[in-house]
Amino acid sequence: MKTELVTTLKRQATKILADLHQTKEPVLITEHGQPSAYLLDVSDYEFMLERMKILEGIVRGEATIQDGRTLSNDDAKERMSKWLK
Repeated sequence: MKTELVTTLKRQATKILADLHQTKEPVLITEHGQPSAYLLDVSDYEFMLERMKILEGIVRGEATIQDGRTLSNDDAKERMSKWLK
C-alpha cells in the first residue's frame, strides 16, 4: 500500500489521484507521522460497502439462529404465501 504525507496530497493531489485510478491501490494519508485517512477508488469503495451489507446480513441471520427465532419450512412457506399471492 502506498503512503503519502498530507502535505504531499495537498501539493500533488492530481498526480496521486491519477496513480490511484491507474493502480487501484489504496493510499494511506498520514499527518504528523500518524495514519489519518485512506484514499480509495470509488468503485472499490462501493464494492466494499456492498460486501459489508452482505456480511451484516449474515451476522443478523446467525444471531437469529442463536436466539432461536427460526421457523420450520412449512411455517415459513405459509407466511410467505401471504405476500406471494
